Amino acid sequence: MGSSRPFFTISVVSEMLEMHPQTIRNYERLGLIRPHRTRGNVRLFSHEDVQRLQRINSFTELGVNLAGVEMLLRMADNMESMRQEMEEEMRRMEAELNRFRDQL
Repeated sequence: MGSSRPFFTISVVSEMLEMHPQTIRNYERLGLIRPHRTRGNVRLFSHEDVQRLQRINSFTELGVNLAGVEMLLRMADNMESMRQEMEEEMRRMEAELNRFRDQL
């Protein structure tokens, strides 16, 4: 089972994080999290969703308002995207270097 596969209900996440379900729903309404929805419209949360909620909780406990949380999450998402792109480019360059070595 992949770590991004959704499988926690809101009640389970609420208990895990000691966070009120309405707070979680509010974060979803604000676009801070995007849980998977079943055909029956049930929210299902992945491990990444839970980690994101933990991060949101950490920020708010430090006194960061939700606008600031949104900005910090967007920056973290952008950094992760750039890291993944850089890793892919490094793999591509390594493969190209190996092809050159093989030709010599």
